[in-house]
Amino acid sequence: MTFLMEITEFFELSIGRWRSQRSGHHLAFAHFEEVLSNIDIESLSTDDPAVIAICQLYGTDPASITHPFRMTWEGESDWDDKPISGTTVLVPIPDIENPSRGKLLRDKGYAETIPAVAKYHLSDDGVFTLLTEYELAAAEERIWFANPNLRFRVAMIKTSDGKGVTTASFSSEIRSLSSSTS
Repeated sequence: MTFLMEITEFFELSIGRWRSQRSGHHLAFAHFEEVLSNIDIESLSTDDPAVIAICQLYGTDPASITHPFRMTWEGESDWDDKPISGTTVLVPIPDIENPSRGKLLRDKGYAETIPAVAKYHLSDDGVFTLLTEYELAAAEERIWFANPNLRFRVAMIKTSDGKGVTTASFSSEIRSLSSSTS
C-alpha cells in the first residue's frame, strides 16, 4: 500500500524512533551482513546552530530550507563486533519550481563520512529517492512508507563512475510505539 503525500509530509512522517533490520550484500567481499539498529530522527528548527553551520558550509540561505532534522543511530552487525553508531544533520532545500525535488545537505554522508550534497525526488507513488555522488562512490537510496509506522529502504553503493555496484541493502523499519508521529 502506498499513499500520495507531499515532501513536507514525508519529512514529518519520518520523525520518531525506528527499529531497523537491514540485510546487506557486500559484493566486493562476497559477504552478507545483518544489522539491527535503532534510528532516531528528530526535527530541528531552522535556527538550530547545527543547521546554521551546514547552511554556512554550503553558502545556503536558511530561508530556502525546510524541515531540517538530525538522524542518530545505534546498532549491531553480525559482521563486526564493534557497535555501529553515528549522527548526522540533514537540511532539505526544495526546488522552488518543483517542491517534490530538491537538494539534501548533510554534515556526514552515507557512503563516505564527509559533508555531502544529495539530490532528492519524491515520486507520485510516494517513493523518496536520494542520489549522492562522493569522491570515491555514489549512493542511491529509496525510502517509502507502507503505512505511517512501517517504512522500507533500499540502498546501493556504486563505484564513482556509476557502472559497478559494491553494496546493496534492504531495510525494514518499524516505528517505536513510544514515539509520536509528529
